[in-house]
Amino acid sequence: MAGAAAVAGRRLHPLGLLVGMFRQLPQLFVPIAAGLYGARGSGIGSALIVAAVLFVSVLFRSLGWFRFRYTIGEDDVRIERGLFSRSARSIPYDRIQDVSIEQSAIARLCGLAEVRFETGGGKGDEATLSFVSSREAERLRDVVRAQKGGMAAPAEPGAEPEPERDGVQVPVFAMDNRRLLVLGFYSFSLVVLAALGGLAQQFDFLLPFEFWDIRSWIGLAETQGVDVTHIAYASQIWGAVLGLAVLVLAGIATGIIRTYLTDYGFRLDRTAQGFRRRRGLLTRTDVVMPVARVQAIRIGTGPVRKRRGWYALQFISLASDTKKQSHHMVAPLARLDEVWPITAAVGLRPPAEDLPFEAARPAPWIDRWLAGMVLLVASTFVASPVLGDPGWLILLLAAPLTLVLWLSWRQHSDALDADQIYARHGWWNQQFELAKQVNVQSVTISQGPLMRARGLARVEFGIAGGSLAFVSLPLAMAREIRTQVLVLVTPVDYSKLGRAG
Repeated sequence: MAGAAAVAGRRLHPLGLLVGMFRQLPQLFVPIAAGLYGARGSGIGSALIVAAVLFVSVLFRSLGWFRFRYTIGEDDVRIERGLFSRSARSIPYDRIQDVSIEQSAIARLCGLAEVRFETGGGKGDEATLSFVSSREAERLRDVVRAQKGGMAAPAEPGAEPEPERDGVQVPVFAMDNRRLLVLGFYSFSLVVLAALGGLAQQFDFLLPFEFWDIRSWIGLAETQGVDVTHIAYASQIWGAVLGLAVLVLAGIATGIIRTYLTDYGFRLDRTAQGFRRRRGLLTRTDVVMPVARVQAIRIGTGPVRKRRGWYALQFISLASDTKKQSHHMVAPLARLDEVWPITAAVGLRPPAEDLPFEAARPAPWIDRWLAGMVLLVASTFVASPVLGDPGWLILLLAAPLTLVLWLSWRQHSDALDADQIYARHGWWNQQFELAKQVNVQSVTISQGPLMRARGLARVEFGIAGGSLAFVSLPLAMAREIRTQVLVLVTPVDYSKLGRAG
């Protein structure tokens, strides 16, 4: 195997200090705001506080940049860092599951990129280079790919990388603006209101009254000449309807904005080594997912999306997608005839039409229903002396609780065929998971006290990067399933499973 020549002790790009400062500004907002509030009325003092905070931040960032080194060696990636306490980390190429490139809007303007090395160790990024030039980022990814695949790779730092070394990129899936808009409607979210409420609580010292105190808002209205006690009942109803409509519109707008920021320009290509995904409006990410690393797939939908024929496809792999999302999203909004060709490329097929699915036994959901009813009755007895007759309205929650648990139970089913595992679960967030039996690394049968009394068990299949579970089966059936899967798993050499070639 041709190794990559080591490039000893390279520093990050100096313009990365500027990008890092812009990214750190939200973290500096609180100390700057607090300092300005404390020095209000003193123009020079306020300016000195802002200058001091920025100077300290730039100083420590500059010292950290000066003490940071990375080395691309023959067998590993080595990173040395630390201002007062030095640390050196060595990451063998065999441990690197994924190399992703991320570019924020400011980084793109400066021609920089952030390189993330993912090892699949369950702790996120093992190492991050923030920031290097876009050319260097591409070269680093090519070097790691070459070392893992036994190919020659460019070692010169200034070498121009080829867009794709291991074959022609074939478009597999893409998201146009119309589909992004549809996805935005389905991604309803009120996170912006929660964020505004959090900011209001964080900076309540700048407000004339408590943000959540309704009496203060009524007092503010009365100072403007509005007597809320004389507002007609019909006007109050229309006001509530208008407020609800505003919440709905805010949730839809938030969902659309978040979708465009995350998935704008979404494109999935098939390469000789795996799948390459690019997406993002302000922050552009470029991730390559080797087929050999995919352990299972997850197809998600919901009661509304399903009626319209929309599904989402994720890869469950050794590497995580982002800090907030552990699995790789490869098709956020797709039809089933777009999903199955992608799954076929990783060696997974849809279940046969005549494959029998075993429904989960209802015992766990009955236990949850009984626990919920006990809680509702107890809450009613506690609230009734305080609220009076309205306290008994708590019992009305029994109907939706029963309905939700019944729907959840109805959605749980599972099956096995000769070489694959299938699991369905979820009512509102419906999930259909598929995995090869040879990818299973452990089979666990568990029983709680109530399950043991009923002769039922939970079967959990451990795979790298996640797990699949059959939640409620007779114990004899659970043992039979474990035996069937282990017959295929026992001869598997996991030291070779998932390696290219």
